[in-house]
Amino acid sequence: METGTKLRILYLYQYLLRHSDVDHPISTGQLIKGLKEQYDIDTNRNTLANDLAMLNKSGFNIEVIHSQSNSYYIDTLAFDTAELKIMIDAVSSSKFITEKKSKILIEKLLSLTSDYKAKQLRRHIYVDGRVKSENEKGYYIVDRINEAIDTGRKIRFQYADYGLKKRKVLRHNGEYYIVSPYALIWDGDYYYLLGYGEKRGQVQSFRLDRIYRDPEILEEKTIPAPKSFDISNYSQAVFRMYDTDKIVRVSLLCKNHIMNAIIDRFGKRVRITEVDEGHFTVNVTVCPSPTFYRWVFGWNGDMKILGPENVKEEYREMARRAAE
Repeated sequence: METGTKLRILYLYQYLLRHSDVDHPISTGQLIKGLKEQYDIDTNRNTLANDLAMLNKSGFNIEVIHSQSNSYYIDTLAFDTAELKIMIDAVSSSKFITEKKSKILIEKLLSLTSDYKAKQLRRHIYVDGRVKSENEKGYYIVDRINEAIDTGRKIRFQYADYGLKKRKVLRHNGEYYIVSPYALIWDGDYYYLLGYGEKRGQVQSFRLDRIYRDPEILEEKTIPAPKSFDISNYSQAVFRMYDTDKIVRVSLLCKNHIMNAIIDRFGKRVRITEVDEGHFTVNVTVCPSPTFYRWVFGWNGDMKILGPENVKEEYREMARRAAE
């Protein structure tokens, strides 16, 4: 097949992909005109019919609407409008992805559908003004950590917090963290690295947008995860993955209306014990951090910590400090 013919068929497919869908079929005349205007390609009805037949034979589902002047559209788009809308909403609302990167990624997602559907979706995209990360290197940090996980090697990085002037300040005076990475977990609009921290000698979590610059991949092999360690249980236990990595089994007394929140947070497999017509108890694994205590406090007394005693006392002390 001549190079010109190959290019013509590729351009024909590209034109149909961008300018047609089930609601916007393109007539033979429009295709001939469009190929000429956009790609400077001359064709005729017979050649066009042969090219479309070749595309169908090659597995590209070109639908035809038979009439005096046949119309065509592609029915093989990777995602329908609802699926793209969900992905675009996830990207635009994600705090981990910067505003600039969000817009670039959304444009790539819109290129997976026709111009007509893309125009519809653009009307409902809201990125400007949302709380977003300022770490433009987030993509590359994810890539580096994935590489380290795949090759089973440790990483080294610095960690930062925001200071009074709203600028990043390196934690522990710029001390390097050496971590055996196990997984990347998405939680509460942020990405977290889950791995074994050598300084503490335990599994820890780190927010990716707080990692300062690209992590360095070391030659040392990772320390295997403890046999008792389960990623799904750990991620469920750690409320928004910060403040502390200490995991404790806690007993809660709750009013019945809190059931939705318990299931949303811990899943349907959690064991519930009915106490009376208005209350139930539940035993859950959590990190007893200020984040967890704020969650309990937010129920205005409708949720109570029954035990263990040290967690109850820590909660009382936090409430006393707040009252003072």
